[in-house]
Amino acid sequence: MHPRAGRPVPPRRALQAGALPGQVQGLRLTESLLTLNAGSSSIKVALFAAGGEGDALPAARWSGQADGLGAELKARLRVRDAQGRTLHDAALDGDRRSHQGALAALLEWHAQQGGGDRIAAVGHRIVHGGVNFVAPVRIDDAVLAELAAFEPLAPLHQPHNLAGVRAAMKAFDGVPQVACFDTAFHSTQTEVNRRFALPRAFHDAGVRRYGFHGLSYESIVAQFTRLAPELADKRVIVAHLGNGASMCAMAQGRSVATTMSFSPLDGLTMGTRCGHLDAAVVLYLMRSRGMSAEQVEALLFRESGLLGLSGVSSDMRELEASAAPEAAEAIAHFIEQVVQHMGSLAAALRGVDAVIFTGGIGENASALRERILEECDWLGVHVDAAANGAGHARLTTPESPVSAWMLRTDEEAVIARHTVQVISA
Repeated sequence: MHPRAGRPVPPRRALQAGALPGQVQGLRLTESLLTLNAGSSSIKVALFAAGGEGDALPAARWSGQADGLGAELKARLRVRDAQGRTLHDAALDGDRRSHQGALAALLEWHAQQGGGDRIAAVGHRIVHGGVNFVAPVRIDDAVLAELAAFEPLAPLHQPHNLAGVRAAMKAFDGVPQVACFDTAFHSTQTEVNRRFALPRAFHDAGVRRYGFHGLSYESIVAQFTRLAPELADKRVIVAHLGNGASMCAMAQGRSVATTMSFSPLDGLTMGTRCGHLDAAVVLYLMRSRGMSAEQVEALLFRESGLLGLSGVSSDMRELEASAAPEAAEAIAHFIEQVVQHMGSLAAALRGVDAVIFTGGIGENASALRERILEECDWLGVHVDAAANGAGHARLTTPESPVSAWMLRTDEEAVIARHTVQVISA
């Protein structure tokens, strides 16, 4: 185990009682925590109080999101207060449409507010922690260098994550920076589920199933424990559906199996990522089509998925609004992949008691949720169309053998809580 990684923190325990006492050692209640969450097409920033009362983490004082980042999308920066009221809303043009540019705009907006509480620490979402980083850790130059080595495994995320770390180090000189890993949640999986059928030496060298979206899954476990404690410890499948999409089978709030594996490329069809692919396709592209490794990487990570299938957009909202038959086919493909993986994960759990939707698509695309649930009727999921359309937490009829739910993930709150734990240790 890496000396900086510490002992693995079981995800359930990390989110329960005692995580945030009213006065945290080394922190004053007048201090704040900043969280940075850089995704494949967005950056989220939130400001939290450094201390809190009881189990629940206080709501963010304000949260900002730059989304639509990338050449084909319309980038915009929005900042809201704890009540959801808009504090800032502006288009991002030119260089500000990049991840680094959008982050700079967010930090500039924060600086312009003036007179705020001192930033005591900055917590970061880091997508890939590799073999060694199985718990949140304070970032130093050696940690940063080791995490940079994982950039080829998560090229849409890791470079942006680490750019956020460097920008925050520069903006908040001397302030502790804490890395919180998407892969850590899945460290509870058995060796059987983490291994590829390759010679053992490759597994020992780190070629294994890691799994991702762990911070989102931690958030859902914590919420579901409060909302439906009678189900939270049973067999649950969570579908994090967004521009990046994955699903996770959980038992007793711990990861058993998940759709992403060695990198965030595997599993479900995504916005621009192909999802599950026969490895021989890569060999064909390189040998018969003369494509370089860089060209194949660009194809699979940036030009495939919903964008490649439709030729219209990687954005599910634009596809649903489009009259193009290719857009409808891309949506149907996405739904079919979710349904097939639902069956696979149910098998991994030897049954299922509840299904939960989250993520940008999972939370907001009610028509798509309904289609998925209707296709899962064989599993014992009986959708309540009215409840689903109204965006209720529970999406199924009272007599449904398997219940389905929609919960809004809060990765930022999980990052903030982990950050407090690390700097207070």
